[in-house]
Amino acid sequence: MSKDQSVPKDGQDGQDEQYMEIALELAREAFQRGEVPVGAVLVRGEEILARSYNRREALQDATAHAEILALREAGARLGSWRLLGTTLYVTLEPCPMCAGALVQARVSRLVFGARDPKGGAAGTLYNIPGDPRLNHRLVVREGVLQEKCAALLREFFQARRRAGGGADTADTAHT
Repeated sequence: MSKDQSVPKDGQDGQDEQYMEIALELAREAFQRGEVPVGAVLVRGEEILARSYNRREALQDATAHAEILALREAGARLGSWRLLGTTLYVTLEPCPMCAGALVQARVSRLVFGARDPKGGAAGTLYNIPGDPRLNHRLVVREGVLQEKCAALLREFFQARRRAGGGADTADTAHT
């Protein structure tokens, strides 16, 4: 996969960074709540349809990843599971579950910050959004505010290790 499969339109780089900053704010909120710091923002045009962060611990729900929660919120708001014409901004490369949900929801574009070497499914371990065998594909742009996104995740897991957070804290970032 190329570093950036999309060709940003005039001003799109700045817009991508703007929405990724919002996703980072959400990730920081997750951090403060003891959740893995991943934030997501779903946008159509210039309208934010949904914002979320990981809430797996709070909800005791293995599927409560930021991306899934944002898709649910947007679907409820629009009255449709089809999210055509939308872009999802997320601080960490989606896992297989989330990447599959993006395909199923017909999201048009995915922009993520940091790669996930242990669970990334948008180019690192798998490429679900670009798999030609599936009925829908997304344009993917990676690396937007990558260092800020990665630094927040590193800080979180270092703190968890120092506190004796258990064996699964070194697992993939969504866990």
